[in-house]
Amino acid sequence: MTLPNQRSLFDIPRDVAYLNCAYMSPLLHSAIEAGIGGMRAKARPWTITPTDFFSDVEIVRRLAATIIGCDANDISLVPAASYGIATAMQNLSLASDQEILVLEEQFPSNVYGWMELARRSGAKLKTVPRPADDDWTQAILNAINSKTALAALPHCHWTDGSLIDLELVSASLRKYDVALVVDATQSLGAMPLDINRIQPDFLVAACYKWLLGPYSTGILYVAPKHQNGQPIEPGWANRAGSEDFTALVNYRDEYQAGARRFDIGERSNFALLPPLIVGFQQIIDWGVDAIQETITGMTDIIANRAEENGLRIGNRSHRAGHFLGVRLPGGVPSNLTVELASHGVFVSVRGDSVRVTPHLYNNSDDVDRLFEFLAPHL
Repeated sequence: MTLPNQRSLFDIPRDVAYLNCAYMSPLLHSAIEAGIGGMRAKARPWTITPTDFFSDVEIVRRLAATIIGCDANDISLVPAASYGIATAMQNLSLASDQEILVLEEQFPSNVYGWMELARRSGAKLKTVPRPADDDWTQAILNAINSKTALAALPHCHWTDGSLIDLELVSASLRKYDVALVVDATQSLGAMPLDINRIQPDFLVAACYKWLLGPYSTGILYVAPKHQNGQPIEPGWANRAGSEDFTALVNYRDEYQAGARRFDIGERSNFALLPPLIVGFQQIIDWGVDAIQETITGMTDIIANRAEENGLRIGNRSHRAGHFLGVRLPGGVPSNLTVELASHGVFVSVRGDSVRVTPHLYNNSDDVDRLFEFLAPHL
């Protein structure tokens, strides 16, 4: 099922072609109002009760679990993908003769932590080179061996949307008892994901892109087998009985159920959680399958026009539908994004790829503007 255009729900002027959701999504009008409401509550702190420290947190957890397809107990609230990766690092151990798999040009948040873990443990960081045919899945499968202890992967590559078949990769990893940590920042909310078939140990997503949330919000899935692990912060709110503010000095070693122990401190953000709830609920109302089908229709149109203009888009069978990496024949001019932005067209350049990432708020006029102002650079 495809969805009608949703531009009216966002504050996007007619002369702006914002084709850059992989950079940062705009906020819904309703999310902005929810955030303002949260700020107004903080302006009058006498209206905030102890219950309010837990209510929105649990709504976020429940909605995130709905999007991912897991239990609410499996969800932790984090501020960034790097925080989720650090949590995974804290709870995975490696031997000096083992290897950590990452992809060439993978997003740094899912690399730096593993570089540090490799230094601590003596393990080797093994980088899978970019395949010439764009088939990352086969390249990863070829790299797995008896030394592989951990695979830290995205669902699609952040530079150009090249797709990784996590279900197939995960099945191969399980044969060797290899841990899987997924950074789903560039896919969750826009691309279907079956957590029960992928079975990651940890899966993290920053929420300010395809999940339509504010900056500094994120969610972390923690597999049940890791939920008795060690959190980064020895906080108070994630301890058993913390709802009773009169008894907080009765210090507890026990944590709240499930992945709550891994929540960031001050998780009850009165300004950020209300708009995050609105974004999650909108995604659920639209349906991730419908979002993916609708955006894929747009990227297919853009891909066809790109090829008609002599641009290269890579192997379509290995591309996530909501993502498009366009490569120019002579390379990307250094001033391309600045030049396009001066005409109200917004895309990103990542690596050697012009990254075009539309959403439900884009229309045919946006596509026309892209190619109108891209033409002088072809």
